Amino acid sequence: MAAQKDRWVSSLVFLLFCASSIPKCARASLQQEPSPQHYFSGLEAGKTSLAFFTPSVSPGAQPFLEHVESSAEALQDYGVSVVRVNCPKEDVSRYCGKENALRKAFLFRGNRLIREFPTDALFDVDSIVANVLFALLFNEVKYIETLADLENIENVLKGKSNMVFAYVPATGTAEHRAVMEAAFVYGTIHQFVLTTEAALLKATSHDDPDVSSAWLLFCHCQRATEPAQPCRRTALAQPLTLLSIHRHLKLMGAPLVTEVAEDPEKISTVHLQLGLPLVFILSQKETYEADRRTAEFVAWQLLGKAGVALLSRDLVDLNVLQRSNVALKTPEEGMPIQYLVLEDTDEVITLVEDKSKVKQIQEDEQEEEEDEDEKENNNQDIQDDQVVEAVSRDKKRELPLEQILVLTEENFHSSLSEAARTVVLFYASWEAVSLAVLRSYSEVAALLKGTPGVLLSRVNCWDWPGLCSQENVTQFPTMRIYKEGQQSVTYGGMWGTEELSSFILLSHLSCPLKLATMDEAEGYLRGEFPPQLSSHHHHPSLLGVFSTATSEAREAFEEAGNILSGHVRMGMYFEDDALALSRKYSVSPPALLLARSGGRSVEGIALSKHSVQDMVQMIRYELLDVFPEITVTNLPQYLQLRKPFLILFSAGDISQMESKEMLKLAKGRRQQAFVACWLNLQRTPVGHGILRSYFSTTPSLPVLLWVNLHAGGQVFRFPPEHSITEVNVLSWLEKLQAGLEIPSSTLSEEDWKPPLPAYNFLQMMEPAMPELSPHPGDSPAQHPPNSPGGDTAGGDTATREEPSQEGTAEEVGSPGRGLRGTAPRLAARDRQGKRHSEL
Repeated sequence: MAAQKDRWVSSLVFLLFCASSIPKCARASLQQEPSPQHYFSGLEAGKTSLAFFTPSVSPGAQPFLEHVESSAEALQDYGVSVVRVNCPKEDVSRYCGKENALRKAFLFRGNRLIREFPTDALFDVDSIVANVLFALLFNEVKYIETLADLENIENVLKGKSNMVFAYVPATGTAEHRAVMEAAFVYGTIHQFVLTTEAALLKATSHDDPDVSSAWLLFCHCQRATEPAQPCRRTALAQPLTLLSIHRHLKLMGAPLVTEVAEDPEKISTVHLQLGLPLVFILSQKETYEADRRTAEFVAWQLLGKAGVALLSRDLVDLNVLQRSNVALKTPEEGMPIQYLVLEDTDEVITLVEDKSKVKQIQEDEQEEEEDEDEKENNNQDIQDDQVVEAVSRDKKRELPLEQILVLTEENFHSSLSEAARTVVLFYASWEAVSLAVLRSYSEVAALLKGTPGVLLSRVNCWDWPGLCSQENVTQFPTMRIYKEGQQSVTYGGMWGTEELSSFILLSHLSCPLKLATMDEAEGYLRGEFPPQLSSHHHHPSLLGVFSTATSEAREAFEEAGNILSGHVRMGMYFEDDALALSRKYSVSPPALLLARSGGRSVEGIALSKHSVQDMVQMIRYELLDVFPEITVTNLPQYLQLRKPFLILFSAGDISQMESKEMLKLAKGRRQQAFVACWLNLQRTPVGHGILRSYFSTTPSLPVLLWVNLHAGGQVFRFPPEHSITEVNVLSWLEKLQAGLEIPSSTLSEEDWKPPLPAYNFLQMMEPAMPELSPHPGDSPAQHPPNSPGGDTAGGDTATREEPSQEGTAEEVGSPGRGLRGTAPRLAARDRQGKRHSEL
């Protein structure tokens, strides 16, 4: 590696020498001029010099002179000579006057002054070289301050050339010098852009960057052929030096994917020369197009970390296993090429980033071959249960349950009657989902600690089966809120901390909440009233407005509130000035006012149907987001609409332009046509599995799809060469509906069920312990119910087990296709769960 590094340095120095048009001496030194007249008379056209004027005797200038003298050699590489001009005592001209002598340095090209520098800005060699080159390259290196400036430059460069965007905390630093020296060499190839604005750096990054360090991004604008297509950006991962910039630009200039047709042992690319590995995607004629897309996707993910080559089996006779689909060549001499069988593009990326994975993958493959027959015979012993695995992994972690009251048969009814509202969690201490929910429940207790009128309690049905049977608890876990020990409401949502706490707080209030004054109604819409819900202002608020003549609609609204209690913020206003309030939002009573984002957006909705069922359905529909981000939590709500999905998959947050165009589509076609939505793969990584069930490999992102899960299961892909605009998408949808588009894939029509039936733990235990009772006096009939995952009589979805993210991928897509043994149509590997004996 040391020899390679020397070659890089030599190459770069050679470039710098070629860039300079003046002959070199063995060592440049500070030039001396006896007087200003002598200096100016000797200036040549086109020659650049940095001059400072000083009296003959000046001890205070000694540190500055040392820095200037040290910079003379570095500046001579760029054709800049450094000159010290002596000022005679009697000379009081512009350059030798008291205001300039020793206080400024002057940069000349010929006899024309380019820039003058205060000497306190030239505090060392780096600052001198950086500032001089910054002045010389003023027209080549653009300095910007805002994100709009950066986007304007990107728009100009799209389809033409690439950009190097650098952030330095301050000018005159070593990093600033490195950027300027690189710009001197590469400025005719790439557009260089510089900033010192920390806010601009943060605006260009999805993470929270360290603004005290320098950053450099290579922006691939030449590949952006459409005006709306963003420039991809690849960050320099190493500390910013001249050598690391040179190396990064070399890598960015290399082909994204190299197609090779010879023995991999003989292949040498710029990546190997720079000490990086080379990944070969093994292809064949029948799968070339898919393999090429896979190689390009992997290459973008590994850009700057490894090279990617596409190797055709049809052209090269490889003496390796036919099912091998990836090869890895490392830069170390004498190391053999590793041929592997991978089924996921994530595995390829991990392979490069974690070298120990090579050996592990090879061992897994060998183990898999040896145990293949055994696994087929023992499938019934395998339970794919991520909840059990997670609980088992964290079983030594004690939960903070001090804030939760323990209820038993002795104190259950007395405790409920003492409080106005009591929250009770019924669970089983042996059951994995119960233990997982108990963790969320303990977090809710900490979050709501000190909230007046909220009492959290729990009942372990394994200890008190008679009590749970008496309360008709038919599945675990179940959460109920008891009002004055009598009437109860069963929770019907997801088991996350935020969802549970929101349900408890909303259930504490009347639903709908009756508002007495116009000020209360306006405060309610802004999320400020009632005060105990002010911290939940990000939830939408729904206000029903009624006049005295609309009693039927008001009664239906009140009944709908009882049904939706705990799930929706509902208020009601029917005072004399209700007409004035509704007209403010362009509706007349009876009407709904829907406030989002703390009242910044209030929508007026006329109430045309007055039946309770219609009103509940309407409220649930109106509360859905116009252009939602799909997550594991909210996906069921949108699937229940049974509409096609127009869904945008993105590697992070979508751009403002994409959001704006998609919002237009959502608002324009909201009337029962389709669900326009998006999915962030960073926040919802299960999206990778969804895309792999639609395609053989994960496509380049962002990707816009039309998915009709409820009619044919066809998946259509919006053409990636077109920008995502309202006009383009509507035109594509018209072709799609006319049958002019070919689906990218069609999902399987078979039911999406678990591969194996769930274990019935109680049934397994009963034969061994038929008479077992936790407490004296309990009869066998008082055991917990036979099916811990069984449905309630009412079909309530609240107490079903929350699906894991992997499970959600299988629900939305079809089962992954097994592509092992072919060219690298990389598909997701089936991951087996723990055996019950291990848990």
